[in-house]
Amino acid sequence: MQRSNDRILTTHTGSLPRPPALTKLYAMRSRGEAVDASEIERAGHASMLEIVSRQIEAGIDIGNNGEQQREGFFLHVRHRMTGFGGSWKRWPRADVEGYPVFKRMLEQQSAVREMVSNFAPPKVIGDINYIGAAEAVRECTDFRAVLEARKRDGRRGFVEAFLTAPSPGIVVAAIKNEHYDTEDAYLAAVGRALQVEYEAIANQGFLLQLDCPDLALEHHISFQDRPIRDFLSFVERVVATINDALRNIPRDKVRMHVCWGNYEGPHDRDVALETILPLIARMNVGALVLPFANPRHAHEVRCLQGKAIADDQVVVAGVIDSTTNFVEHPEVIAERIERVAKTLGDPARVMAGTDCGFDTSAGAGRVAEDVVWAKLAALKEGARLASDRLF
Repeated sequence: MQRSNDRILTTHTGSLPRPPALTKLYAMRSRGEAVDASEIERAGHASMLEIVSRQIEAGIDIGNNGEQQREGFFLHVRHRMTGFGGSWKRWPRADVEGYPVFKRMLEQQSAVREMVSNFAPPKVIGDINYIGAAEAVRECTDFRAVLEARKRDGRRGFVEAFLTAPSPGIVVAAIKNEHYDTEDAYLAAVGRALQVEYEAIANQGFLLQLDCPDLALEHHISFQDRPIRDFLSFVERVVATINDALRNIPRDKVRMHVCWGNYEGPHDRDVALETILPLIARMNVGALVLPFANPRHAHEVRCLQGKAIADDQVVVAGVIDSTTNFVEHPEVIAERIERVAKTLGDPARVMAGTDCGFDTSAGAGRVAEDVVWAKLAALKEGARLASDRLF
Protein backbone atom coordinates (compact mmCIF):
# COMPACT_ATOMS: atom_id res chain seq x y z
CA MET A 1 0.00 0.00 0.00
CA GLN A 2 1.39 3.34 -1.07
CA ARG A 3 2.17 5.79 1.72
CA SER A 4 3.59 9.27 1.45
CA ASN A 5 5.97 11.10 3.75
CA ASP A 6 5.62 14.45 2.05
CA ARG A 7 1.95 14.92 1.17
CA ILE A 8 -1.59 13.67 1.78
CA LEU A 9 -2.68 11.25 -0.95
CA THR A 10 -6.25 11.40 -2.26
CA THR A 11 -8.59 8.53 -3.00
CA HIS A 12 -12.30 7.68 -2.85
CA THR A 13 -14.49 4.79 -1.81
CA GLY A 14 -15.16 3.05 -5.10
CA SER A 15 -18.35 3.73 -6.99
CA LEU A 16 -18.58 6.72 -9.30
CA PRO A 17 -21.50 7.99 -11.41
CA ARG A 18 -22.62 5.65 -14.16
CA PRO A 19 -24.02 7.10 -17.42
CA PRO A 20 -27.85 7.03 -17.62
CA ALA A 21 -27.79 4.58 -20.55
CA LEU A 22 -25.66 2.12 -18.58
CA THR A 23 -27.82 2.53 -15.49
CA LYS A 24 -30.89 1.77 -17.59
CA LEU A 25 -29.36 -1.46 -18.87
CA TYR A 26 -28.49 -2.61 -15.35
CA ALA A 27 -31.94 -1.68 -14.06
CA MET A 28 -33.65 -3.56 -16.89
CA ARG A 29 -31.59 -6.66 -16.18
CA SER A 30 -32.33 -6.44 -12.45
CA ARG A 31 -36.07 -6.41 -13.26
CA GLY A 32 -35.69 -9.58 -15.32
CA GLU A 33 -36.13 -7.87 -18.68
CA ALA A 34 -34.27 -9.13 -21.73
CA VAL A 35 -30.97 -7.33 -22.16
CA ASP A 36 -28.16 -8.14 -24.58
CA ALA A 37 -25.19 -9.18 -22.42
CA SER A 38 -22.73 -7.91 -25.02
CA GLU A 39 -24.42 -4.49 -24.96
CA ILE A 40 -23.94 -4.23 -21.19
CA GLU A 41 -20.33 -5.34 -21.58
CA ARG A 42 -19.61 -2.72 -24.24
CA ALA A 43 -21.33 0.07 -22.33
CA GLY A 44 -19.61 -0.84 -19.07
CA HIS A 45 -16.19 -0.95 -20.68
CA ALA A 46 -16.68 2.37 -22.45
CA SER A 47 -17.79 4.01 -19.21
CA MET A 48 -14.79 2.57 -17.37
CA LEU A 49 -12.43 4.13 -19.93
CA GLU A 50 -14.02 7.52 -19.35
CA ILE A 51 -14.14 7.25 -15.57
CA VAL A 52 -10.42 6.54 -15.25
CA SER A 53 -9.56 9.73 -17.12
CA ARG A 54 -12.03 11.79 -15.10
CA GLN A 55 -10.50 10.65 -11.81
CA ILE A 56 -6.97 11.52 -12.88
CA GLU A 57 -8.08 14.92 -14.18
CA ALA A 58 -9.78 15.60 -10.83
CA GLY A 59 -6.55 14.85 -8.95
CA ILE A 60 -7.25 11.41 -7.50
CA ASP A 61 -3.99 9.67 -6.58
CA ILE A 62 -5.37 6.22 -5.74
CA GLY A 63 -8.22 5.39 -8.08
CA ASN A 64 -10.19 2.51 -9.53
CA ASN A 65 -12.55 1.56 -12.34
CA GLY A 66 -15.50 3.32 -10.71
CA GLU A 67 -17.33 -0.04 -10.51
CA GLN A 68 -18.69 0.74 -13.98
CA GLN A 69 -18.71 -2.91 -15.04
CA ARG A 70 -20.93 -3.90 -12.10
CA GLU A 71 -24.51 -2.97 -11.25
CA GLY A 72 -23.64 -2.34 -7.62
CA PHE A 73 -21.05 -2.75 -4.91
CA PHE A 74 -22.31 -6.23 -3.94
CA LEU A 75 -25.23 -7.25 -6.17
CA HIS A 76 -22.88 -8.32 -8.95
CA VAL A 77 -22.22 -11.49 -6.94
CA ARG A 78 -25.53 -12.95 -8.13
CA HIS A 79 -23.95 -13.18 -11.59
CA ARG A 80 -20.71 -14.70 -10.29
CA MET A 81 -22.06 -17.28 -7.85
CA THR A 82 -24.52 -20.12 -7.90
CA GLY A 83 -27.34 -20.51 -5.39
CA PHE A 84 -29.31 -17.28 -5.84
CA GLY A 85 -32.87 -16.90 -7.06
CA GLY A 86 -36.13 -15.05 -6.56
CA SER A 87 -36.23 -11.81 -4.61
CA TRP A 88 -37.38 -10.34 -1.32
CA LYS A 89 -37.79 -6.94 0.27
CA ARG A 90 -35.10 -6.03 2.78
CA TRP A 91 -35.92 -4.98 6.32
CA PRO A 92 -36.52 -1.22 6.49
CA ARG A 93 -33.99 1.16 8.01
CA ALA A 94 -34.92 1.89 11.60
CA ASP A 95 -33.99 5.55 11.44
CA VAL A 96 -36.15 6.15 8.35
CA GLU A 97 -39.10 4.33 9.93
CA GLY A 98 -39.00 6.79 12.81
CA TYR A 99 -39.82 9.71 10.52
CA PRO A 100 -42.98 8.98 8.44
CA VAL A 101 -42.95 12.31 6.58
CA PHE A 102 -39.32 11.82 5.58
CA LYS A 103 -40.04 8.20 4.62
CA ARG A 104 -42.81 9.28 2.23
CA MET A 105 -40.53 11.88 0.68
CA LEU A 106 -37.79 9.27 0.19
CA GLU A 107 -40.21 6.81 -1.40
CA GLN A 108 -41.53 9.47 -3.80
CA GLN A 109 -38.01 10.35 -4.89
CA SER A 110 -37.05 6.71 -5.43
CA ALA A 111 -40.24 5.92 -7.37
CA VAL A 112 -39.31 8.17 -10.28
CA ARG A 113 -35.69 7.09 -10.57
CA GLU A 114 -34.23 4.46 -12.87
CA MET A 115 -32.06 2.43 -10.54
CA VAL A 116 -30.99 -0.95 -9.19
CA SER A 117 -32.24 -1.23 -5.62
CA ASN A 118 -30.09 -2.72 -2.89
CA PHE A 119 -33.32 -3.32 -0.98
CA ALA A 120 -34.81 -5.83 -3.45
CA PRO A 121 -32.04 -8.45 -3.61
CA PRO A 122 -32.35 -12.17 -4.40
CA LYS A 123 -32.52 -15.02 -1.89
CA VAL A 124 -30.16 -17.95 -1.48
CA ILE A 125 -31.94 -21.12 -2.55
CA GLY A 126 -29.03 -23.47 -3.26
CA ASP A 127 -25.35 -24.10 -2.62
CA ILE A 128 -23.10 -21.06 -2.97
CA ASN A 129 -20.20 -21.63 -5.34
CA TYR A 130 -18.09 -19.06 -7.16
CA ILE A 131 -18.32 -19.51 -10.93
CA GLY A 132 -17.30 -16.01 -11.99
CA ALA A 133 -13.51 -16.30 -11.78
CA ALA A 134 -13.08 -15.50 -15.48
CA GLU A 135 -15.34 -12.48 -15.16
CA ALA A 136 -13.48 -11.25 -12.07
CA VAL A 137 -10.14 -11.57 -13.85
CA ARG A 138 -11.51 -9.84 -16.94
CA GLU A 139 -12.60 -6.87 -14.85
CA CYS A 140 -9.03 -6.65 -13.56
CA THR A 141 -7.37 -7.05 -16.96
CA ASP A 142 -9.69 -4.51 -18.59
CA PHE A 143 -8.71 -1.98 -15.94
CA ARG A 144 -5.04 -2.84 -16.22
CA ALA A 145 -5.13 -2.42 -20.01
CA VAL A 146 -6.44 1.13 -19.62
CA LEU A 147 -3.71 2.02 -17.14
CA GLU A 148 -0.99 0.48 -19.30
CA ALA A 149 -2.26 2.30 -22.40
CA ARG A 150 -2.00 5.62 -20.55
CA LYS A 151 1.55 4.78 -19.50
CA ARG A 152 2.58 3.87 -23.06
CA ASP A 153 1.13 7.15 -24.32
CA GLY A 154 3.02 9.15 -21.70
CA ARG A 155 -0.15 10.21 -19.92
CA ARG A 156 -0.41 10.56 -16.17
CA GLY A 157 -1.80 7.61 -14.20
CA PHE A 158 -2.62 6.75 -10.62
CA VAL A 159 -0.05 6.53 -7.83
CA GLU A 160 -1.76 3.23 -7.02
CA ALA A 161 -4.89 1.46 -8.24
CA PHE A 162 -7.51 -0.44 -6.29
CA LEU A 163 -10.56 -2.59 -6.94
CA THR A 164 -13.43 -3.32 -4.60
CA ALA A 165 -15.12 -6.50 -3.41
CA PRO A 166 -17.95 -6.95 -0.90
CA SER A 167 -17.81 -8.28 2.62
CA PRO A 168 -19.39 -11.72 3.04
CA GLY A 169 -21.44 -10.09 5.80
CA ILE A 170 -23.32 -7.73 3.50
CA VAL A 171 -24.17 -10.65 1.20
CA VAL A 172 -25.47 -12.74 4.11
CA ALA A 173 -27.40 -9.83 5.59
CA ALA A 174 -28.97 -8.63 2.34
CA ILE A 175 -29.59 -11.93 0.51
CA LYS A 176 -32.08 -13.91 2.56
CA ASN A 177 -31.12 -17.44 3.52
CA GLU A 178 -33.59 -20.11 2.44
CA HIS A 179 -31.08 -22.90 2.01
CA TYR A 180 -28.43 -23.24 4.72
CA ASP A 181 -29.25 -24.70 8.12
CA THR A 182 -27.44 -21.95 10.01
CA GLU A 183 -26.23 -18.43 9.39
CA ASP A 184 -22.69 -19.56 10.17
CA ALA A 185 -22.83 -22.16 7.40
CA TYR A 186 -24.14 -19.55 4.98
CA LEU A 187 -21.46 -17.05 6.03
CA ALA A 188 -18.70 -19.63 5.62
CA ALA A 189 -19.91 -20.56 2.12
CA VAL A 190 -19.99 -16.92 1.01
CA GLY A 191 -16.56 -16.33 2.54
CA ARG A 192 -15.08 -19.23 0.59
CA ALA A 193 -16.68 -17.97 -2.61
CA LEU A 194 -15.53 -14.39 -2.18
CA GLN A 195 -12.00 -15.54 -1.46
CA VAL A 196 -11.77 -16.27 -5.19
CA GLU A 197 -12.67 -12.66 -6.01
CA TYR A 198 -10.34 -11.25 -3.36
CA GLU A 199 -7.40 -13.25 -4.66
CA ALA A 200 -8.19 -12.43 -8.28
CA ILE A 201 -7.86 -8.72 -7.49
CA ALA A 202 -4.72 -9.11 -5.37
CA ASN A 203 -3.04 -11.48 -7.84
CA GLN A 204 -3.48 -8.90 -10.59
CA GLY A 205 -1.45 -6.47 -8.51
CA PHE A 206 -4.27 -4.20 -7.38
CA LEU A 207 -4.97 -2.98 -3.89
CA LEU A 208 -8.06 -4.78 -2.59
CA GLN A 209 -10.76 -2.72 -0.91
CA LEU A 210 -13.34 -4.65 1.10
CA ASP A 211 -16.73 -2.94 1.28
CA CYS A 212 -18.14 -3.75 4.71
CA PRO A 213 -21.16 -1.55 5.46
CA ASP A 214 -22.65 -4.55 7.25
CA LEU A 215 -20.27 -4.01 10.16
CA ALA A 216 -22.14 -0.79 11.03
CA LEU A 217 -25.26 -0.48 8.86
CA GLU A 218 -26.84 -3.79 9.81
CA HIS A 219 -27.24 -2.66 13.41
CA HIS A 220 -30.23 -0.52 12.37
CA ILE A 221 -31.49 -2.90 9.67
CA SER A 222 -31.20 -6.65 10.33
CA PHE A 223 -30.53 -6.23 14.05
CA GLN A 224 -32.74 -3.23 14.81
CA ASP A 225 -34.99 -5.15 17.21
CA ARG A 226 -32.30 -7.37 18.72
CA PRO A 227 -29.85 -6.83 21.59
CA ILE A 228 -26.56 -5.13 20.76
CA ARG A 229 -24.69 -8.29 21.78
CA ASP A 230 -26.32 -10.15 18.86
CA PHE A 231 -25.07 -7.55 16.41
CA LEU A 232 -21.57 -7.51 17.87
CA SER A 233 -21.48 -11.30 17.63
CA PHE A 234 -22.35 -10.96 13.93
CA VAL A 235 -19.55 -8.41 13.45
CA GLU A 236 -17.07 -10.67 15.19
CA ARG A 237 -18.01 -13.65 13.01
CA VAL A 238 -17.82 -11.62 9.81
CA VAL A 239 -14.37 -10.29 10.72
CA ALA A 240 -13.17 -13.85 11.40
CA THR A 241 -14.61 -15.02 8.06
CA ILE A 242 -12.89 -12.20 6.20
CA ASN A 243 -9.57 -12.87 7.90
CA ASP A 244 -9.79 -16.47 6.79
CA ALA A 245 -10.56 -15.41 3.22
CA LEU A 246 -7.55 -13.05 3.27
CA ARG A 247 -5.07 -15.67 4.45
CA ASN A 248 -3.15 -15.66 1.15
CA ILE A 249 -3.08 -11.87 0.72
CA PRO A 250 -0.53 -9.64 2.47
CA ARG A 251 -2.03 -7.31 5.05
CA ASP A 252 -0.65 -4.17 3.40
CA LYS A 253 -2.43 -5.01 0.14
CA VAL A 254 -5.91 -4.66 1.66
CA ARG A 255 -8.01 -1.79 2.93
CA MET A 256 -11.48 -2.00 4.45
CA HIS A 257 -14.41 0.43 4.22
CA VAL A 258 -17.09 0.60 6.91
CA CYS A 259 -20.12 2.90 6.93
CA TRP A 260 -23.65 3.33 8.27
CA GLY A 261 -25.37 3.42 4.90
CA ASN A 262 -24.81 5.77 1.99
CA TYR A 263 -28.06 7.69 2.20
CA GLU A 264 -29.17 11.09 3.41
CA GLY A 265 -31.34 10.31 6.41
CA PRO A 266 -31.66 10.82 10.16
CA HIS A 267 -29.04 8.21 11.09
CA ASP A 268 -30.06 8.60 14.74
CA ARG A 269 -30.19 4.84 15.17
CA ASP A 270 -26.57 4.32 14.05
CA VAL A 271 -24.31 2.26 16.29
CA ALA A 272 -21.39 4.29 17.64
CA LEU A 273 -17.95 3.81 16.10
CA GLU A 274 -16.43 3.31 19.54
CA THR A 275 -18.69 0.28 19.98
CA ILE A 276 -17.57 -1.52 16.83
CA LEU A 277 -14.00 -0.26 16.38
CA PRO A 278 -12.36 -2.81 18.73
CA LEU A 279 -13.86 -5.58 16.59
CA ILE A 280 -13.32 -4.19 13.10
CA ALA A 281 -9.73 -3.22 13.97
CA ARG A 282 -9.01 -6.95 14.26
CA MET A 283 -9.42 -7.33 10.52
CA ASN A 284 -6.10 -8.18 8.89
CA VAL A 285 -5.94 -5.09 6.69
CA GLY A 286 -3.48 -2.26 6.19
CA ALA A 287 -6.01 0.58 6.13
CA LEU A 288 -9.43 1.50 7.48
CA VAL A 289 -11.63 3.69 5.27
CA LEU A 290 -13.91 5.59 7.65
CA PRO A 291 -16.57 8.31 7.16
CA PHE A 292 -15.79 11.52 9.07
CA ALA A 293 -17.45 14.16 6.86
CA ASN A 294 -21.11 13.53 7.64
CA PRO A 295 -22.72 15.34 10.60
CA ARG A 296 -23.59 12.14 12.48
CA HIS A 297 -20.07 10.72 12.75
CA ALA A 298 -17.60 13.57 12.25
CA HIS A 299 -16.87 13.73 15.98
CA GLU A 300 -15.84 10.08 16.09
CA VAL A 301 -12.35 10.92 14.86
CA ARG A 302 -11.52 10.94 18.57
CA CYS A 303 -12.06 7.17 18.64
CA LEU A 304 -8.70 6.80 16.87
CA GLN A 305 -6.76 8.14 19.84
CA GLY A 306 -4.20 5.97 21.59
CA LYS A 307 -3.91 2.37 20.47
CA ALA A 308 -7.38 2.04 18.96
CA ILE A 309 -5.88 0.65 15.76
CA ALA A 310 -2.53 -0.97 15.01
CA ASP A 311 0.53 1.22 14.53
CA ASP A 312 0.98 0.00 10.97
CA GLN A 313 -2.59 0.75 9.89
CA VAL A 314 -3.43 3.75 7.73
CA VAL A 315 -6.69 5.71 7.98
CA VAL A 316 -8.40 6.82 4.79
CA ALA A 317 -10.45 9.65 6.28
CA GLY A 318 -13.78 10.48 4.70
CA VAL A 319 -13.58 14.26 4.36
CA ILE A 320 -16.12 14.55 1.51
CA ASP A 321 -19.82 13.78 2.11
CA SER A 322 -21.13 11.45 -0.62
CA THR A 323 -24.83 12.21 0.02
CA THR A 324 -24.99 16.00 -0.35
CA ASN A 325 -24.55 18.36 -3.29
CA PHE A 326 -22.59 20.83 -1.20
CA VAL A 327 -19.07 21.23 -2.62
CA GLU A 328 -16.89 21.30 0.45
CA HIS A 329 -14.53 24.25 0.74
CA PRO A 330 -10.88 23.19 0.50
CA GLU A 331 -10.20 24.81 3.86
CA VAL A 332 -12.91 22.67 5.47
CA ILE A 333 -11.38 19.60 3.85
CA ALA A 334 -7.91 20.58 5.06
CA GLU A 335 -9.16 21.08 8.63
CA ARG A 336 -10.77 17.64 8.60
CA ILE A 337 -7.56 16.03 7.35
CA GLU A 338 -5.47 17.88 9.93
CA ARG A 339 -7.76 16.74 12.75
CA VAL A 340 -7.29 13.08 11.81
CA ALA A 341 -3.52 13.54 11.48
CA LYS A 342 -3.35 15.21 14.90
CA THR A 343 -5.39 12.40 16.46
CA LEU A 344 -3.14 9.69 14.99
CA GLY A 345 0.00 11.70 15.61
CA ASP A 346 1.45 10.95 12.19
CA PRO A 347 0.27 12.56 8.91
CA ALA A 348 1.98 9.78 6.93
CA ARG A 349 -0.74 7.45 8.24
CA VAL A 350 -3.53 9.58 6.78
CA MET A 351 -5.10 9.64 3.31
CA ALA A 352 -8.01 11.83 2.21
CA GLY A 353 -11.11 10.20 0.79
CA THR A 354 -14.89 10.21 0.59
CA ASP A 355 -17.39 9.00 3.13
CA CYS A 356 -18.77 6.40 0.72
CA GLY A 357 -19.31 5.80 -2.99
CA PHE A 358 -21.24 8.15 -5.24
CA ASP A 359 -23.26 5.45 -7.04
CA THR A 360 -23.21 2.35 -4.84
CA SER A 361 -25.81 0.66 -7.01
CA ALA A 362 -26.64 1.81 -10.52
CA GLY A 363 -28.75 4.95 -10.31
CA ALA A 364 -28.65 5.14 -6.51
CA GLY A 365 -26.32 8.13 -6.32
CA ARG A 366 -27.89 11.31 -5.01
CA VAL A 367 -25.10 13.71 -5.91
CA ALA A 368 -25.24 15.19 -9.42
CA GLU A 369 -22.46 13.97 -11.67
CA ASP A 370 -20.95 17.41 -12.27
CA VAL A 371 -20.98 18.07 -8.53
CA VAL A 372 -19.16 14.78 -7.90
CA TRP A 373 -16.22 15.94 -9.99
CA ALA A 374 -16.23 19.35 -8.32
CA LYS A 375 -16.11 17.63 -4.94
CA LEU A 376 -13.14 15.49 -5.98
CA ALA A 377 -11.31 18.53 -7.34
CA ALA A 378 -11.92 20.24 -3.98
CA LEU A 379 -10.55 17.13 -2.28
CA LYS A 380 -7.30 17.56 -4.19
CA GLU A 381 -7.01 21.21 -3.20
CA GLY A 382 -7.88 20.51 0.44
CA ALA A 383 -5.25 17.77 0.58
CA ARG A 384 -2.69 20.20 -0.86
CA LEU A 385 -3.49 22.79 1.82
CA ALA A 386 -3.26 20.16 4.58
CA SER A 387 0.02 18.83 3.16
CA ASP A 388 1.57 22.30 3.27
CA ARG A 389 0.75 22.50 6.98
CA LEU A 390 1.48 18.94 8.05
CA PHE A 391 4.76 18.12 6.30
